[in-house]
Amino acid sequence: MKINFENKIAVVVGSSKGIGLGVANKFEELGAKVIRVSRKDGVDISSKESIDTFFDAITDILGNTNSNIDFLINVAGINFCKKIEEIEMDEWDSVLDTNLRSFYYLIKKSIPLMKSGSRIVNVSSIAGRNKSIVSGVHYTSSKAGIIGLTRQLAHELGPKGIHVNCTCPSQTLTPMLEQSMTKEEQDKLCENIPLRRLGTVDDQVGPIVFLCSELSNYLNGSVIDVNGGQL
Repeated sequence: MKINFENKIAVVVGSSKGIGLGVANKFEELGAKVIRVSRKDGVDISSKESIDTFFDAITDILGNTNSNIDFLINVAGINFCKKIEEIEMDEWDSVLDTNLRSFYYLIKKSIPLMKSGSRIVNVSSIAGRNKSIVSGVHYTSSKAGIIGLTRQLAHELGPKGIHVNCTCPSQTLTPMLEQSMTKEEQDKLCENIPLRRLGTVDDQVGPIVFLCSELSNYLNGSVIDVNGGQL
């Protein structure tokens, strides 16, 4: 089955780099109209006011064209590699605001603009499933929260025909990873991955495309591990 997103509207949050950039580019390649959301595009997702302003704008655009949001893909995330003793309260708040609270509020604002068949894909992390060898407790807590958010919203929004699913990437070759791990540390990490390599952006984009396609019509509340076989 060939996947075609022509005449679909996708809102991609965290679209300026890494997995989010890969998602935005791929969805455009598949024919979707992509609305990119990032600080680079003038939207601070850690700010309720900034999100409100963004949705005021796209509500007018969608209303004028009698359109809906078909896909909301939440990818944005930040991280500070610190132990709990080193994490200040403002750093905790910053990570939770960006990585979790923003997902809740973006979804809340999107629901009135969706229809039966719309899809929400939240990107969590292997750190939310287990633990992280490089990230702090604020990051792992936020990513675990995304999984809980996804499963609860699948229950609440399923009767409306809105699918809510989640992917959990492992360490992926993105600017965030390259800033947090040396090449030697990356090579050592590969020794514990059954596929013996780190994931690529394309590896992470594929399952998101799948979750937005008709191939996943009976998936709701699913959490897909994309980690090369790591436990």
